[in-house]
Amino acid sequence: MSTDGNNNKKGSKEGPKTSEISKFDLAKENPRLAEWMDDCIKRMNSLYKDTNINICNVMTGHEIIAIIRMVEAIFMDESNLCEAEAPIKVIGDIHAQFQDMNRLFDLIGRVPEEKLMFLGDYVDRGPQGIEVLILLFCLKIRYRDRIYLLRGNHETPSVNKIYGFYVECQYKYGVGLWWDFQTCFNRMPMSGLISKRVLCMHGGLSPELINLDTIRNIPRPCEPLDRGLLIDLLWSDPTNKGEGWFHSIRGISYMFGKGVVEQACKSLEIDLIIRGHQVVQDGYEMMAGRRLITVFSVPNYCAQFTNAAAVVCLNANLQVSFQQLIPPPLPDGTKAKAAPAIAIDTNIEAARADKEAIKPYVKE
Repeated sequence: MSTDGNNNKKGSKEGPKTSEISKFDLAKENPRLAEWMDDCIKRMNSLYKDTNINICNVMTGHEIIAIIRMVEAIFMDESNLCEAEAPIKVIGDIHAQFQDMNRLFDLIGRVPEEKLMFLGDYVDRGPQGIEVLILLFCLKIRYRDRIYLLRGNHETPSVNKIYGFYVECQYKYGVGLWWDFQTCFNRMPMSGLISKRVLCMHGGLSPELINLDTIRNIPRPCEPLDRGLLIDLLWSDPTNKGEGWFHSIRGISYMFGKGVVEQACKSLEIDLIIRGHQVVQDGYEMMAGRRLITVFSVPNYCAQFTNAAAVVCLNANLQVSFQQLIPPPLPDGTKAKAAPAIAIDTNIEAARADKEAIKPYVKE
């Protein structure tokens, strides 16, 4: 594992063509389904840059329910710790910002040309959570080994009933669809493992995470309650206030320090943890002795912050780089601020060196 940017030197391989790596071909397995998914993806892409229409104009409720049922089966076929091989790009929170997600795809590439892993929080806060989910679900059905979708804390009913998704479903298709999405969320994988060495999740570590089988053995469907491993994987946060475990300022789960990260990397036999869950100004933040990266993947979050969006790129040798989407100007009069640092090294020089350790992505 390296973050020194050596993946940019001539001869390194980035973004192999789909034909070199894709093992599953839906067009051969089920040509009619592949044709329908291609049409659904085309319809969803037609919503990009057209704010005068939404998903209701291009897709029926019956089609959405059918897509949900199909993707549920694929999620259940995968492990709760879904495994992927590098090269791959890791994407953080989207929060229903469908237009911004597509702008990000314009920058980083799209499935199936690129392999992507999403860390959850597809819904709430923004206006187009259904659009985000259905596009990603269609891509998952069409190219299941080129895109991996993990669960975030907003993919739980206690959260998305409050922060916007419930109202969005009610307005666009009816409350019944909200319940269909909850059954799907309960089947989504909780974590991802890249090339056996990089652990990904939405939130963070847990005192109950003894080994990777602990995640694999979580039964599904499952709904996180108020404490325990499931809650921690979705809710916990890193901190630079100490080395160990602390009660979270969120009032749920824990905060964990650098010492916890180092011990987890040793006991789980991993080199790096990538997680989302918190907005960071540059779209990514290196912390915990370069063993943990927080990534956030939509700009100008909720029009309350001036943050950039970013993705973390891992090449075939697990060398780390990033791609960044600069935030567009906000409307005049918008009161937005920079996102605070969350767990960078308390030594200013060390924090600067950590940030500079991740170099911009360069495609060969």
